[in-house]
Amino acid sequence: MSEKKSVTSRRGVLKGAAVATGAMAVPMVATAQTTTLRFQSTWPAKDIFHEYANDFAKKVNDMAGGKLKIEVLPAGAVVPAFQLLEAVAKGTLDGGHGVIAYHYGKNSALALWGSGPAFGMDPNMVLAWHYYGGGKDLVDEIYKSLNMDVQSFLYGPMPCQPLGWFKKPVAKVEDMKGLKFRTVGLAVDVFTAMGTAVNPLPGGEIVPALDRGLIDAAEFNNASSDRVLGFADVAKNCMLQSFHQSGEQFEILFNGAKYKGLNAELKAIIDYAVQAASADMSWKAIHRNSEDYIELKKAGVKFYKTPDPVLRAQLAAWDTTIAKKAGENPLFKKVLDSQKAFAARAGQWQNDYTVDFKMAYNHYFGRGAKKS
Repeated sequence: MSEKKSVTSRRGVLKGAAVATGAMAVPMVATAQTTTLRFQSTWPAKDIFHEYANDFAKKVNDMAGGKLKIEVLPAGAVVPAFQLLEAVAKGTLDGGHGVIAYHYGKNSALALWGSGPAFGMDPNMVLAWHYYGGGKDLVDEIYKSLNMDVQSFLYGPMPCQPLGWFKKPVAKVEDMKGLKFRTVGLAVDVFTAMGTAVNPLPGGEIVPALDRGLIDAAEFNNASSDRVLGFADVAKNCMLQSFHQSGEQFEILFNGAKYKGLNAELKAIIDYAVQAASADMSWKAIHRNSEDYIELKKAGVKFYKTPDPVLRAQLAAWDTTIAKKAGENPLFKKVLDSQKAFAARAGQWQNDYTVDFKMAYNHYFGRGAKKS
């Protein structure tokens, strides 16, 4: 048999085998299975905060290419807003979106990631401390002490929050005394020390309570949330600037077992989605909050700067509060010391290097600015 004929014969045998079995003729295609995670936010469906939760989920879903899908439900769909942590830890929910200060009742130290002046740090600096100054390890330590098997991601630096909505403008510290006031986290202790009667209501319950007179004044967060929740329908005075929650951010929670069960690729997608959503949220907040601030003015809302004596009274009340809490809770003191050490360094750099942007704004838009 010639070599040419031998090669032809071998090709014929292989071709026949492929036709006979069918398996080699058509390549097998593996079908990827989708892992679906059910999340709940702590926000009403119409709030921009719930939109932020969906923005994060969409980033994960888009990058995962069908391998992972996060579905987000609004507050109350499965559990009340303040029960999110337990629901995620127990596996009633696979994850959630909220703020860490909502877990203040479990350990007061958790409120230090949102309440108070953060030693002069803005919310983005608080996140810098969290990821590069030891904050993340401390959150993990606190959750472990509570037997909460969760994976926590902090993200999304919130703009400085207003003092809140009042039936009458606040002119002096004494105006705060005796008010039935809504806030959450360590701000509860701060305002209590200032003489208010605090009621820590979830976001969706604030405006109805204010409307019915169950509370006299309330704070929530920002122009966009406040507008859509209907604050302007029940109060016409909003006091801007406050230290009670000047450095807050959001928290994304995963059930510990569900998160650990994901492969390295999906965990990386989640990690980068958190970072992308953090940047996107901060940009969107500037855009939407500034638009809604104008709309609230058009609706007849009067905005006032919180008087400096009230701000100083907040700082004094904060000092009293943290001294008491640090004496009661070793983890509280541990978090506080870590935050303070980072703030002393980062704050000096921030304040020394940052130019006065208000000067430039007034140059172009303030009184006496040149008109083009």
